[in-house]
Amino acid sequence: MEYFSTRDTAPRLTASEAISRGLAPDGGLFVPDTLPQIGEAELAALLPLGYGERAKRILAAYLPEYSDAELEALVSASYGKNFDTEAIAPVRFTDDRTGYLELWHGPTSAFKDMALQMLPHLLAASLKKCGEQRGVCILVATSGDTGKAALEGFADVPGTKILVFYPRDGVSDVQRLQMVTQTGENVGVCAVEGNFDDAQTGVKRIFGDRELAEKLSAKGWFLSSANSINWGRLLPQIAYYFSAYCDFVNSGRIKLGERVVFCVPTGNFGNILAGWMAKEMGLPVSRFVCASNANNVLTDFIETGVYDRRRPFHVTTSPSMDILVSSNLERLLYFLSKDAERVAGWMKQLSVEGRYDVGAELREAIERDFEAGYCDDEGTAAEIARVWRECGYLIDTHTAVASRVLGDYRARTGDETPAIVVSTASPYKFCDSVLRALGEQTDAPGTELIGRLERVTGTKAPAPLANLAGRAVRFDGCVAPERQKQVVEDFLS
Repeated sequence: MEYFSTRDTAPRLTASEAISRGLAPDGGLFVPDTLPQIGEAELAALLPLGYGERAKRILAAYLPEYSDAELEALVSASYGKNFDTEAIAPVRFTDDRTGYLELWHGPTSAFKDMALQMLPHLLAASLKKCGEQRGVCILVATSGDTGKAALEGFADVPGTKILVFYPRDGVSDVQRLQMVTQTGENVGVCAVEGNFDDAQTGVKRIFGDRELAEKLSAKGWFLSSANSINWGRLLPQIAYYFSAYCDFVNSGRIKLGERVVFCVPTGNFGNILAGWMAKEMGLPVSRFVCASNANNVLTDFIETGVYDRRRPFHVTTSPSMDILVSSNLERLLYFLSKDAERVAGWMKQLSVEGRYDVGAELREAIERDFEAGYCDDEGTAAEIARVWRECGYLIDTHTAVASRVLGDYRARTGDETPAIVVSTASPYKFCDSVLRALGEQTDAPGTELIGRLERVTGTKAPAPLANLAGRAVRFDGCVAPERQKQVVEDFLS
């Protein structure tokens, strides 16, 4: 299997090379030249296995140069006692046809742990295979969860440094505290004036700065990414879609081969793209429902084929979805069009004009697999309250967006296909919004609200969040987007 850029298929790389580089030199995203197939017999073989073994088999299909022993080491290091449940990614059923895939049992209580507990080990192994002698600096733009998960994964990993940028007013209090109190000698955190797209655009600009790359190389460093633009970050996410389906079958609610619907809260499009790739590999999925908050650029795109970021930016109670430029959509456009030149053109249009139109043929191809909907903050709060009242199940704001959009989809279409809502974060990461949804007061710092939510609901906060109170703030810097490059240079000086 070889990998190439979504904007130029000529340079062919191994998986290790693609993972090591993170972003293609032309600004494109690395994709595999084929999507391996998982037949029904292979899917059946996954049913009795634990999460780690399921993940290993999916990874093996995309990493041909890795031995079985290497893959076993990767999985063992990534999915173990660092998660608070042996199941790693359990499915919680609220009725016979609806499950919530809980991806937040890792050390940072967000779905990003599913990939970012593996990426440091995968990157280290890839660099070794490539014979890379320079140190790697992981550069991250985050809308909240990726930053902490990446910091946690790369903290004090030899031969690495990690620098995280986050929008100053675009994360929850708990998310901010998780990042600015991070321990480790190789970590850095900096706020950016503006929104997530400003921070992400700044990071992409840095990756495309060849003069800076040469300067850093002379100092013994090169840049790589822990965002889902890195194939090594996206790959592990494919596994939990297979695992969730297996758990649905094992629950007795569906039979092997029966199709399901996945509803995914979506910002950068990486999570839902991993699911779509699982479907293309053979996972029985009838539809993907793309759930957005008030920043509903993806909803409009799926319905019209026009991607237009020229719209008001909304700061919402689901901040990890406050995104107007969904980077991983580029990979879907390549997979469906198989035309790198057209993809490059669309991305240039987006950068210069703020919009692009993929045309009727590609829009129809997207509509064959995807539905879309969105939910504002009022609807998000109502859904948190409803699920708690009717099911005794506590969900966060992002999960609530998906849960509400799934309900709207079912009501609109009459589709009663069994469905899985992808639950991306612990409700305790957004305890202020969850408490307000339940009609409770939120007149206290985020760390105090964690205890209040415990008392109100009788549930228990994940230990890493409960222990945030009193931790020392290490990083309090804030810069304009145009100063991000200087921050990187100073960090690596």
